[in-house]
Amino acid sequence: MQLLTPTEEMMWEQTPSLNHVTMSDQEINDKYEKGEQRILTELNREKLPTFVESLKKTGYMDVRPFYQRRDRWDKKKQSQLIESFLINIPVPPIILYEKEYNVYEVMDGQQRITALRDFYENDLKLTGLELWPELNGRTYKELPAKIKAGIDRRSISTIVLITESTSSPEEALFLRKLVFERVNTGGVKLSRQEIRNSSFYGKLNQLLLDLSANPIFAEAWNIPINDDEKLLKNNLYKKMEDAELVLRFFALRNTDKFSRGMEGFLDLYMMKSLSFSDEDIEFLKNIFIQTINLAHQIYRENLFKPFDPQSDTWKDRSYKAYYDAVMVSFSRHLADADSLVARKPRLLEETKRLFREDEAKLFTGGGKTQDDLKERIKLFDDMLSQVIAE
Repeated sequence: MQLLTPTEEMMWEQTPSLNHVTMSDQEINDKYEKGEQRILTELNREKLPTFVESLKKTGYMDVRPFYQRRDRWDKKKQSQLIESFLINIPVPPIILYEKEYNVYEVMDGQQRITALRDFYENDLKLTGLELWPELNGRTYKELPAKIKAGIDRRSISTIVLITESTSSPEEALFLRKLVFERVNTGGVKLSRQEIRNSSFYGKLNQLLLDLSANPIFAEAWNIPINDDEKLLKNNLYKKMEDAELVLRFFALRNTDKFSRGMEGFLDLYMMKSLSFSDEDIEFLKNIFIQTINLAHQIYRENLFKPFDPQSDTWKDRSYKAYYDAVMVSFSRHLADADSLVARKPRLLEETKRLFREDEAKLFTGGGKTQDDLKERIKLFDDMLSQVIAE
């Protein structure tokens, strides 16, 4: 039996329709004139010292709201930004969102802002400069007077999103998300989960990050949570794909509502999650932990790793499609946890049998349609039910 929170039971009643509809030229023109799905912006430019000083105003700018991407710029990258200002290379504008009057969140540009702030607070020693290597090792206050003056004359541009004009709050959220997908100003393309976390931030976001640090989960996906240096180089962690994997579990428990493809469905679930209460979040946390603990008791070091009939052993890495089937199916049988653990040897043999069948490709990413998704979850779920019934 699938366990959903009360909010999950109700949240699918109204879903915005963003699909293509047939309209006449006159209707299209009328829609444009009304300003639907149009973002209002303003463009500002400030000298670098003035901009950095403004960051100190209480409540003025949330430089790093909790949904922002994980740190990516090292000291060399920060230094190269300062060098770009020095030699007057154009720097992309920072994108801000005005959540209240004269109160802003950074939608894109956190790394540039952090680099500028560190530089002017003398926390950044320049390094790795290519055109001005003689400045390596110096902080702002240690620079020659004319160099400081030259940098101080440079300006940073900001584009502020004022508001969205849409027919519903949900469509406004999708429009805001579109900004993240179309803007690539920081030199590192935003991942889909970074876009979701930036566009639909709420109580669920922090839960996804917390659960992605679960030791069993991290070990299964080879995420070195106890080694900060290696962690920052881990692709799943850097792109928030670990958080996306947790999101997949929560969303795919609602497979009967699946639509828009995997990426679109995850977007939709994140948007719907904005209505989650603290009780909903606690429920989701518990069901994730109970599910992954149960699955780990069965598969141990082979958790989420498909069985390979040709080599007669388990594969050496986890697969997302198989992870989906394992987690969603086990979450439906938490009441039978003791029975499943008691039948572990039988369950392992039945799992191997699944991979010897023609449908095995579904568990290794061979099927990507909605029907494939539902079928692989059903196959694994039926296998669990069969073992329990024996």
